[in-house]
Formats: sequence, structure tokens, C-alpha cells
Amino acid sequence: MAEKILVVDDEPILLKGLRFSLEQEGYEVETAVDGKEAYDLILSNTYDAVILDLMLPGMDGLEVCKKVREKLMVPILMLTAKDDDSSKVLGLEYGADDYITKPFNMLELKARIKAILRRVQVNDSNMTSNVLNLGDFNINTLGRKVTINGQQVNLTAKEFDLLLLLILNEEKVYSREELLETIWGYEYFGDVRTVDVHIRRLREKIETNSSQPDYILTKWGVGYYFKNKKKRVL
Repeated sequence: MAEKILVVDDEPILLKGLRFSLEQEGYEVETAVDGKEAYDLILSNTYDAVILDLMLPGMDGLEVCKKVREKLMVPILMLTAKDDDSSKVLGLEYGADDYITKPFNMLELKARIKAILRRVQVNDSNMTSNVLNLGDFNINTLGRKVTINGQQVNLTAKEFDLLLLLILNEEKVYSREELLETIWGYEYFGDVRTVDVHIRRLREKIETNSSQPDYILTKWGVGYYFKNKKKRVL
């Protein structure tokens, strides 16, 4: 079955071009032209990914992303015409999994969408067990759900991928560049702040005290790694 993608943009020519290009790749594509329409579609349908413009009439892309994240973990790729650091970081802070700045290369956009979808598929198909019991953590790899001490934690697609990679490679230190290549799956032009934002958001969700983490630790000058307080049971 073809993956289903929602494309949200208020520029008719760009929207038409994106739809045509993605359908040529075999995706099933639906479109929306404003934030309210996009939000309603996301809540009433099942999408494998959402391509979401930042600047939308009515409800902008950041608000859509924030409201969606309160309910769903569908992967979101943010489109932004603003080539400034604050817009990029803000999109990630609101829960976007990735971003790309307009004008963009269509091949790069397709590569990023494929990377997002591939990470979800690979993580699910390569697991020998659907559930990991890890101390206080219970991770359902098929449902892509995480609970800590019985309380469900809502993670974005990239946050889930990061946590799973670090847990399955306990005490292995990953540099920011290695995490970009492994999780995002393409050349990210050295923007390692993307990793820092996702790690910070992940710590805020899973750690008792994110400023003094117990699980996701920093090897200063090198990168990040996972340290298990209790023995893992697979």
C-alpha cells in the first residue's frame, strides 16, 4: 500500500507541483491550503507524513504543529520561507521532525521524506521483539509508544527514533554528525543544532530532571549516549 502524505501550502503552483512530484514517486497525496483545513484533515485521517508550510492563513504552521503534537505523533516536515535560525529552531521546538527552507530542491525534499518513512519502517521491521522492557521504560516498537512507570510519554517520530537508537546501543557515544546521518538519513549541511534540540526535548519528556539526566548523557566534546540504571530485558 502506498504511503499517504498530506501537503499543506497556500501557494497553488507550489502545491500542485509538490503533489505531482510526490505522486510520481508512488505516494498517495492529499492537500490543504490553510491551517484549519490541515488540522481537521490530520485529526480525521491517517497519514504517514505531513509536509507543512510555516506561513499559512488563519492558523499558521507552528500552531498546527503544536496542536497536532498534543494528539498525534505523525512525522512532520516543516516548509519555511524564512532562512533564519529562529524559525528553524522554533519549528523543531514545536514538534516538527525536520524542516527545509524555500526555495528547495525537489530531490532533497524527496530524500528527506524517504528518510523519515524509512526510519519508521526499519525500526519496526528489524526488531526481534515488539516490546522492550527497560527498567522504568516500556517501549512498544510497533505502536511506537513509550511508557515510563506506567505513564505514556508522547514522542515525535524523530524523538522515538533517537531514544530507540541510543537504548539499543547502550553506552555507545554518538557524535551529533553520526546522529544526523543515522536518524535523518541524509546530508544535513552540518546543522547539528537539530540534534541538540531533539535531545533536549527528549530529556524534558523522559528524565525526572532534564538538567541532570539519568538516562541520556553527554560525553563533553564528543556526543550523546544512553546509560541504563537497570538491566535491560529484551
